[in-house]
Amino acid sequence: MSAADQLKRILTVIPRLADGEEHPVEEVARLAGIDRLRLVADLTSVSERYDTPGGWVDGVAITVDPRSVSVRTSHFLRPMRLTMAELCALELGLGLLRRERHESELPAIERASERLRKAITELPQNDRHEGLRVAELAHAGDPAHLATLSRARRAKRKVRLRYRSGSAKASSDRVICPHALVHSAGSWYVVAYCETGEGMRIFRLDRVEAATQLAEEFTPSADADVARLVAERPFVGEPGRTMTVRYSPRIARWIREREGGELDADGSLVREYPLGDMGWGVRHVLQYGPDAEVLEPTELRKEIVRRLERMAV
Repeated sequence: MSAADQLKRILTVIPRLADGEEHPVEEVARLAGIDRLRLVADLTSVSERYDTPGGWVDGVAITVDPRSVSVRTSHFLRPMRLTMAELCALELGLGLLRRERHESELPAIERASERLRKAITELPQNDRHEGLRVAELAHAGDPAHLATLSRARRAKRKVRLRYRSGSAKASSDRVICPHALVHSAGSWYVVAYCETGEGMRIFRLDRVEAATQLAEEFTPSADADVARLVAERPFVGEPGRTMTVRYSPRIARWIREREGGELDADGSLVREYPLGDMGWGVRHVLQYGPDAEVLEPTELRKEIVRRLERMAV
């Protein structure tokens, strides 16, 4: 079974057991639609941890003995309560979903939307700002540059960029034809034909030092596969440059389900990625700690070692 199947079972079973009482193991296994061994493996995957990953929330105690299982936690004592902003975000998401789904699915979407609208209108006035979080574009790029690129894209006008790539020691000027703007992982990117590089490129907005709309118009190329470029990776890299990473058996199946590939005999997984810049490669690998190892290129391995040594000082 996949990791998604296991997660679905865990999210179904644990809230029903979180009353502090002992429940017969066989009964819980029937509730989850699995056998006893699979149930114990699921619960063990939650309760046994040998590290503390970022974002992990403590406070769920699971006890399993030969005959019963119990869950003690304070996290399921009341229904989940969404803030006004979260409810509005859900309503917006359903609105977008309504435009993309088949007509046969629209009644269910509309019913969910109606329930959300009712919940929003019934919330007390002083709940409107409760739980709101602040988001800033400080590290996503200059809003003025974003506005310039957006206007130029709509008007189909070329733009002169002063840009510094992640591997460059100095900035350079280049003329681009902006085809699309993409927001991903907290950063803005412009997908454009670069006249200087004579090809389609993706530029990160926080590396743009200046952006000037030019009078010269352009016609978007029919051969420009913007969707493919965005799907591959939202960053700029040297053509053909890749990195190869081996994931340990502990996390390999999750990586495989998300990104594909075949597990090796020992349960590990080796994947190759386009390498946009050294910084991206370092961040990607370090997020998995000791469960990810760079096989190639050598300079990326050395950069990771250098970063770790600097962090240890």
